[in-house]
Amino acid sequence: MAEEFTGFGDGAVEFYDGLVADNSKAYWSDQRPVYEGDVRGPMLALLAELEPEFGQGKVFRPYRDVRFSADKTPYKTHCGGFAPPYYVQVSSEGLMVAVGYYRMQSDQVARFRTAVDDERRGADLRARLEAAQEAGLERGGETLTRAPRGVTPDHPRIDLLRHKSLHVSRRWPPDDVLHERGCLDRVVEVWRAGRPLAEWLADHVGPSDRPRR
Repeated sequence: MAEEFTGFGDGAVEFYDGLVADNSKAYWSDQRPVYEGDVRGPMLALLAELEPEFGQGKVFRPYRDVRFSADKTPYKTHCGGFAPPYYVQVSSEGLMVAVGYYRMQSDQVARFRTAVDDERRGADLRARLEAAQEAGLERGGETLTRAPRGVTPDHPRIDLLRHKSLHVSRRWPPDDVLHERGCLDRVVEVWRAGRPLAEWLADHVGPSDRPRR
């Protein structure tokens, strides 16, 4: 049985402060017990408590994929938990909680734009995003600098059509609540406020049809 989530450990922020300064195998090996006890363990407990309402989650591996990156530092400077499309992250900058599609494949982008172009579905998305923003969430995602091909710049939802990914999020800097059970309440608050967006994306975009490499 999973342990009850009581907050991230006291050493979590300091651990990532140190990793930012010294992203090396030596630092990681020396501080591994702090990562396991103050970061990964609490993240697993958090996701386990959220599973009945939001589905099964997982903790992303701490190692970076450096094969195609100019940055060869081996370790991620944050810990992310994911119960698609719900996300939570802890780092030296505190807590970040998000809902949505952080990346979309080309087939997903095509379906997204078709739905946004539709008056009823596009207006529905706009209303859901406005409600999320009223709840204190910030809209984000990768966007084009210009209108997509075949779309006129004066389209009433051009700001949405320019999105190549879409999510809403909220951040908290490091504070006492990060290390308390109240941190769970922050995650639940954001995930519930973002659920209408998650449902819209599931209904009108869905997972990619492209085979995974």
